[in-house]
Amino acid sequence: MNAMTPDEIDAFNAEWLQAWTAKDVPRLAAFYAEDCVYKDAQTVGGLAGRAALSAYLTGLFAATPPMTYAPDETWPIPGGFCGRWYCDLGAAGQLRGFDLVILRGREIALNEVYIHQLPA
Repeated sequence: MNAMTPDEIDAFNAEWLQAWTAKDVPRLAAFYAEDCVYKDAQTVGGLAGRAALSAYLTGLFAATPPMTYAPDETWPIPGGFCGRWYCDLGAAGQLRGFDLVILRGREIALNEVYIHQLPA
């Protein structure tokens, strides 16, 4: 499959972040390859596979307040894209994050997430 165009990346990213906002584990997991690798600050060493990611997300979403993700910018890179976003946590504050996303076709094969808290 050919690489996605910048417009396709923007649309993919917006739809993916909407699934994060909805805390919809099955919908979100469908964005990832069966053998995906996922890494964030909470997953020391990362997670391998869609099943492990789904289990992690189920626990994460149960333990976190409502989160509203808003895409900011995306940058196409060989094999995928980098995307910056904001996340509103209501009274808990706001985050700014950045994802490295490597795609296999239209599934995420690798996702590395970097986040920091924004000042109030």
